[in-house]
Amino acid sequence: MRIISGKYKSRRIAVPANLKARPTTDFAKEGLFNVLNNLVDWEETSALDLFSGTGSIAFELISRGCPHVVSVEQSPTHFRFICLAQEKLEAKELFPIKADVFKYLKSTKQRFDLVFADPPYDLKEANTIPGIVIEKKLVKEGGLFIMEHSKHLNFSLLPHFKEERKYGNVHFSIFQF
Repeated sequence: MRIISGKYKSRRIAVPANLKARPTTDFAKEGLFNVLNNLVDWEETSALDLFSGTGSIAFELISRGCPHVVSVEQSPTHFRFICLAQEKLEAKELFPIKADVFKYLKSTKQRFDLVFADPPYDLKEANTIPGIVIEKKLVKEGGLFIMEHSKHLNFSLLPHFKEERKYGNVHFSIFQF
């Protein structure tokens, strides 16, 4: 896993072979963050990374200056990896939570400037995530919600939908509030 930009730029964190996550490719991550750089003031942004996997997006957010990033991951192995990487980077801005994302979404009262979700592409409930984020008002006024997904999902008819970006097989639906 490589961090693309910011204070941890070019840092590589070895991902153990036993992690079964599908990390966002460097190509897709770089494309997405190039778009976000024009929309986000990183130093003023609180963020939520759902289905964090290896923590790649969370660490990229911190590296770019986000002062508060919550990372939600259910897998004990992935959660442990995120915590070890956090320790290695001394990333005090990261707040990892080991939890089922749907239970977390149901119970949280916190609101964020940026919410990113990267559920497994074969997750049956993946199509419900944008609706839950919108209904729970998890994104602050002026904030963004980004959903990474396969080509089989289309969120263009949902409220706050702004655009979809494609980078190879990776699709990002971007919502602006």
